[in-house]
Amino acid sequence: MPKIILENVTKRFEKFIAVDNLNMVIDDRSFITLLGPSGCGKTTTLRMIAGLETPTEGRILIDDKVVFSAKDGINVPPDKRDVGFLFQNYALWPHMTVNQNIAFGLENLKWSKADIIARTKELLEMLKISEFGERYPAELSGGQQQRVAIARTLATRPKVLFMDEPLSNLDAKLRTEMRTELKRLHKNTDSTFIYVTHDQLEAMTLSTKVCLMKTGVLQQYAPPLTVYNKPANMFTADFVGSPTINFVSGVDLKSICPNVKFLKNGQSLEPDSVMVGIRPEAVQLSDSGKESVSAKVYSTLPSGMETILKLNVETGSAPILTSVVFGDIDFEVDTKVNISFNTKKMVLFEKDSTALIDGGTIEL
Repeated sequence: MPKIILENVTKRFEKFIAVDNLNMVIDDRSFITLLGPSGCGKTTTLRMIAGLETPTEGRILIDDKVVFSAKDGINVPPDKRDVGFLFQNYALWPHMTVNQNIAFGLENLKWSKADIIARTKELLEMLKISEFGERYPAELSGGQQQRVAIARTLATRPKVLFMDEPLSNLDAKLRTEMRTELKRLHKNTDSTFIYVTHDQLEAMTLSTKVCLMKTGVLQQYAPPLTVYNKPANMFTADFVGSPTINFVSGVDLKSICPNVKFLKNGQSLEPDSVMVGIRPEAVQLSDSGKESVSAKVYSTLPSGMETILKLNVETGSAPILTSVVFGDIDFEVDTKVNISFNTKKMVLFEKDSTALIDGGTIEL
């Protein structure tokens, strides 16, 4: 199975830079998610690796083979890169049955009839759609069509499977089910998956690594929990996590927690030089005490498993904070509560550059 390497890959559309000097290594059998807002360059990156888009500069290798090099004039076509592509709209042949859709690519590759039947049966069972083999796409639900599209893409056993927002057309319940199936499928097929999404929850739940992009520039490339707990900068911290992270200036946090200390490798930092990222689960309801802060409930959003609170701190100048309380609990607006902070779920950023402060800690 292949390792994929991107070296100084850039894509320009006239004066617009869609991807800017991207360097990354996609390990064998990994599940990589290209994540970011619309227009960040994630789909362009996917298409360049697949051979559907030609980079302006740089080099791409798949399984130690150069498939693109601007310097050497190499550009291997998509059908020679041994990759599969799963599109957002499924792209099933409406006049063909499920069996025929899955078999289509194998017939073009001149597989024997017996091998085609065996492979089609194997995929129908793997995707849990065995009973739909003789149906046409119009007779299937959206989730069933998606499974057929995945089966067809996997039929030829591509080394790499590319997916461009494949679940965006499904409802919330089906998306959750298909995430489960995709993760199981990744393990069972032993393939490398590269997946484009703007949904940070999909990226967090599916990936072995997340590649987060902004305006064509790589922001962070790391395992999901690393991105969540040690975001490279404030953009990354804000983009990943639901509910979103709280940002409080060092000066404002000092105004409500006078004893707070900001440290870098044990050395003190000035409050006006830092921004503090506080995950909602770090804002905890507590009993009154010397480390607690008084606040009022500004709004409440109970969902059964958890309740999202907006809290207006009564002392100092901090903004309204978001907190998560786990369990089926609700609060009246303007209820007075006491809160404390879990410093293990707080991160320090440089105020000017917005970059994570390496070795930064908060003490209360």
